[in-house]
Amino acid sequence: MPRVYVSIGSNIDREKNIGTAVRELNDSYGPLMLSTVYESESVGFAGDDFLNLVAGFDTDATIETIITRLRAIEKACGRERQNNDDSRTLDIDLLIYGDLSRHDDEIDIPREEIGHYAFVLKPLAEIAPEHRHPETGIPFGQMWSSFRGGEQRLWPADFELPLI
Repeated sequence: MPRVYVSIGSNIDREKNIGTAVRELNDSYGPLMLSTVYESESVGFAGDDFLNLVAGFDTDATIETIITRLRAIEKACGRERQNNDDSRTLDIDLLIYGDLSRHDDEIDIPREEIGHYAFVLKPLAEIAPEHRHPETGIPFGQMWSSFRGGEQRLWPADFELPLI
C-alpha cells in the first residue's frame, strides 16, 4: 500500500479551509499523519500570509482517484483553478505517491516544489524525515537540513488543527 503525502495551504479563510481539508482527508483516507501548521508569506505574488502543512496517509487508491478527491475538496472550499498566481481558499497538492516517479501532462510526481519551497519541504521532513525522495534517494530530513531556501520565512502558526 503506497504512502502518500499531500501539501495543504490556504490564505483565504485559512483556519476554516485548513480545518475542512484535514477533516475531509481524514474521512477519506484516515488516519492521517499531520505536520505542524506553519505560517509563511506568499511566494510569487502579493497576498496575505498562508497557513501550510503536510498530511500523510496509506491508501490503495489510484493517483487519479486521489487527485480527483483533492480537487473536489478544494472546490467545496471555493477554489477556482484559473490563476495560480493569486490568493487561494485552498490548495492541496499530491507530493508523493509511494516510490512512483511520473511526469507527464496529467501527473507530476514527485512534485518539483518539494525541493524548492520551505513551506513544503519543512513539514514533509517533519513527518517523514527518513522517507527518501523517489528520484534522488535523499531522505527528506537530509534535504531539509541542507535546504538553501534563502528568503523564505516560515514559522509555526498559532493554530490548532481540528480533532479528528
